[in-house]
Amino acid sequence: MPRGQKNKHHRNRLKNKKHNQEKVHPQEDESQKKGHRKKDDFQDHKEARDNAAVEEKSSCSSPSVPGEILEKPPASKTSSDAGWPSCVSSPATVCGDELEFDDGTYCHCGGNTLYSQFRTCQENPCKHCLDMYVNLVEQYVLYKFKMKKFIDRNELIDLIEPKYQYSFSEIFKRAFENIEIVFAASVVEIDSTNHVYDLVSKLKLPNKGRVSPGRGLPKTGLLMTILAMIFMNGNSASEEDIWKFLNYMQVYPGRKHFIYREPRKLITQDFVKLKYLEYKQISHSDPPCYRFQWGPKAYTETTKMKVLEFMAKGSGIEPSTFSVQYAEALREENQKAKIRKRYQILAQKHCPGHSHQHVQKAMTPQ
Repeated sequence: MPRGQKNKHHRNRLKNKKHNQEKVHPQEDESQKKGHRKKDDFQDHKEARDNAAVEEKSSCSSPSVPGEILEKPPASKTSSDAGWPSCVSSPATVCGDELEFDDGTYCHCGGNTLYSQFRTCQENPCKHCLDMYVNLVEQYVLYKFKMKKFIDRNELIDLIEPKYQYSFSEIFKRAFENIEIVFAASVVEIDSTNHVYDLVSKLKLPNKGRVSPGRGLPKTGLLMTILAMIFMNGNSASEEDIWKFLNYMQVYPGRKHFIYREPRKLITQDFVKLKYLEYKQISHSDPPCYRFQWGPKAYTETTKMKVLEFMAKGSGIEPSTFSVQYAEALREENQKAKIRKRYQILAQKHCPGHSHQHVQKAMTPQ
């Protein structure tokens, strides 16, 4: 091959080689860039996940009672904990007057020796977890009551993690108050040696407030609410007004309620038959209308002041806010105190003809 052609052929080969390299290198660069982008995206995602976990922990670390947080070693951090939410609802549900207790699902972050698959917050005790434990204790007490069993204090303590031991008393107090507000029943210690509790109704309804035989939850709260309504309406309330108020509580006539079962029967038949309520037709009403008043059992087992305090406590206000009703309840308290004092003097003198029945009759308004 002549020299000129040979040089030309060599230049063409170099040119083609360079062109091929330029075609290949962009693909290599592109794949390398994609690899770098994937790595950067993974780092960004990891950082975002870690930041979210940090924010979540910080939002779940504020104490409900300032200055009472016990010192504890920092919790160990693992990658598996990063995705856990802070807190979930309590394990108990009330449904159809039947209380079911599931001790396996309640909180999803931290370490718990009681339920290994569910965990509480790793940081210092937080308000959300304290609220959860209040709800947990409340539901467990109701579960034991429904099963007709006494409540052991040690069982309640076992529901709560040791790191919350500083607030056992606060948790119990809040849970017992919630039960009292809803069910008008107090959690009372019946055995101070073994620390055993029971749920005691504020009124002497049959079957510890259940009204009818069998398992269930106390109906005293509904009765106390109706007594309060009657008192607030001038000691007499129409059936229409009663149901208007109960509708706000999601209690409807003819519709089965998860605590009160069939409320119309409970109110117009059971409470009336037990003499806690009087259910009478309003004179000359057409179509017939009915009104409720206190029955004799209500007058003997409670007072207007107790009913007013029950209603005020549920509303979070002072009883004296209702000035007219408070003054009436105070007059009744003073009157009953005078009657008790008078009959105590008569009893000391062994005066015949003044038995316990006479005292109850004298203290019952006509």
